Amino acid sequence: MARNNQKVVPNAASALDKMKYEIASQVGVNLKQGYNGDIAARDAGRVGGNITKKLIQMAESQIAGK
Repeated sequence: MARNNQKVVPNAASALDKMKYEIASQVGVNLKQGYNGDIAARDAGRVGGNITKKLIQMAESQIAGK
């Protein structure tokens, strides 16, 4: 199965990266620029889960016209 790593909106990459570091800071996960393969899976999941939650909230508010 081929993977498609292309961004749907290429300009969003920097905004998503910024969001990742902001959320990591909020949940107490110490991310550094570059390689972060040494963080615990639980911490990576917390960051990813919170990014997903925030993106869903943003989409819902956009759909609702807020």
